[in-house]
Amino acid sequence: MKINGSYNPTTSAITPRTTATKTSAGSNAQEAVSLSNLSGSLQSSDTPPINSARIDEIKQAISEGRFKINPEAIADRLIESARDLVNGKNKREA
Repeated sequence: MKINGSYNPTTSAITPRTTATKTSAGSNAQEAVSLSNLSGSLQSSDTPPINSARIDEIKQAISEGRFKINPEAIADRLIESARDLVNGKNKREA
């Protein structure tokens, strides 16, 4: 799991792509498809904000061995997530 924020899943979604197609006359034509800046910002708005200070704090606690894991909370959230998946709910809709 990356927690340093360097992964951006929307990067590949906003790069323009060009495709060559043949027309019915047999000549080559190209169509360019590109996404607007608005679509890129809409996709990035789906991602939760990143709190770099909190991430650094957790990294420090892990490296010092004082990070406490709460297995009950993990189990509860895992069950809740599974129930949402089974019921067809999406966390972003809430």
